[in-house]
Amino acid sequence: MTSMTMIQALNSALDVMMSRDPKVLTFGEDVGYFGGVFRVTEHLQQKYGAKRCFDAPINECGIAATAIGMAVYGLRPVIEIQFADYMYPAYDQIVSEAARIRYRSAGDYTVPMTVRMPYGGGIFGGQTHSQSPEALFTHVAGLKTVIPATPYDAKGLLIAAIEDDDPVIFLEPKRVYNGPFDGRRDKPVQPWSKHPASEVPEEYYSIPLGKAQVVREGGDLTMLAYGTMVHVALAAAEDSGIDAEVIDLRTLAPVDIEAIVKSVSKTGRCVIVHEATRTSGYGAELAALVQEHCFYQLEAPIARVTGYDTPYPHALEWEYFPTPPRIIKAMRRVMES
Repeated sequence: MTSMTMIQALNSALDVMMSRDPKVLTFGEDVGYFGGVFRVTEHLQQKYGAKRCFDAPINECGIAATAIGMAVYGLRPVIEIQFADYMYPAYDQIVSEAARIRYRSAGDYTVPMTVRMPYGGGIFGGQTHSQSPEALFTHVAGLKTVIPATPYDAKGLLIAAIEDDDPVIFLEPKRVYNGPFDGRRDKPVQPWSKHPASEVPEEYYSIPLGKAQVVREGGDLTMLAYGTMVHVALAAAEDSGIDAEVIDLRTLAPVDIEAIVKSVSKTGRCVIVHEATRTSGYGAELAALVQEHCFYQLEAPIARVTGYDTPYPHALEWEYFPTPPRIIKAMRRVMES
């Protein structure tokens, strides 16, 4: 086991899969020679050559379309959209082509491609470098959507995504690339090396898609979170004095409904946390699922703590970003209902 940042764990996953399977390749803007803007693909071009790790023009639509063609012909491309905010020109290719080909061909063709995208805020990136577009993908039949919260999960989930025979949207919470962030912005940044989930095997392993993880056990209420918000939810649970159970969803589509039902049936209360805007955010789907499956077990209304229905603000980032105090207010409201 080696202590890794999330960036290093993702790089290790790509390295492992490219060494195991010659059909795996990766490309995108600055992915090749430069090693990616966040260095996730660093040294891969030197090791595997410019045919398997290369730079693409600034053309997200073309990057996605090229990967779809490669995947249909049997390769396993892993493309990087430099920021999730830049994915919109590629959205038609991802939705209308990649997600539909298995259905349109009656199973004759599949699209085993992975779309990596750094997403989320907390980095003062403003409205064009901080968006959380996960709900735009979970809405689309034929796509799987994955969001890791730790280096260990990042490597295992990315390997599983690359091995999957259908297209996988792999959203990487860039605020925790180099260390866990619990939303307490006034405290020193902690490196991953001090976190147990930074211990990552150098060799191959995978984490099944569609399986959540209970990262904190509790009996008073259930918190559902993913990505950076897992760490913020854990901090809120610690500060609140409430015996909260925290579930890291890891995969949003398909979601692990069994894990959610088991926890909410035990606690009778549910708080959902995500960075994305509130209206039609993924939390709304989670709330509907909890209501459908746990109606008779619920002791209080479901609460959501989310971003606001505005573009991601630069100057007011910490008013927009869900923090432990905002989450604790929701937890206490649910407990008092």
